[in-house]
Amino acid sequence: MEKLIRQAIEARRNAYAPYSGFMVGAALECEDGRIYTGCNIENASYTPTNCAERTAFFKAVSEGVRKFRRIAIAGGSGEELTDISPCGVCLQVMSEFCDAEHFEIIMAKSEKDFICRTLGEMLPVRFRL
Repeated sequence: MEKLIRQAIEARRNAYAPYSGFMVGAALECEDGRIYTGCNIENASYTPTNCAERTAFFKAVSEGVRKFRRIAIAGGSGEELTDISPCGVCLQVMSEFCDAEHFEIIMAKSEKDFICRTLGEMLPVRFRL
């Protein structure tokens, strides 16, 4: 878990957040052990902005991965990390690919200070077709 959190913190350095100044990194662990990272990417028009979690998922899915174990996210302004949780859109994307009872979401302030919840705890009712 500490390695995944470290990678999320490292991915945060690549964030493009000139409007909010709030930089987020994510590290997504696949069932086969591969890790895909992502960062938030803002846009002046706001709507095309993409969260770190979705960036990591879209990278993995675009390479054919469909099974995931857990994700770590870390974010904050400047060098200070704060408590953050995935937004509703990111939780819905996670629900498209992940088992709600087993997929873990790690919300980290540091490698030692984090909260871990399942997707089902974070999004108890999901949109499904």
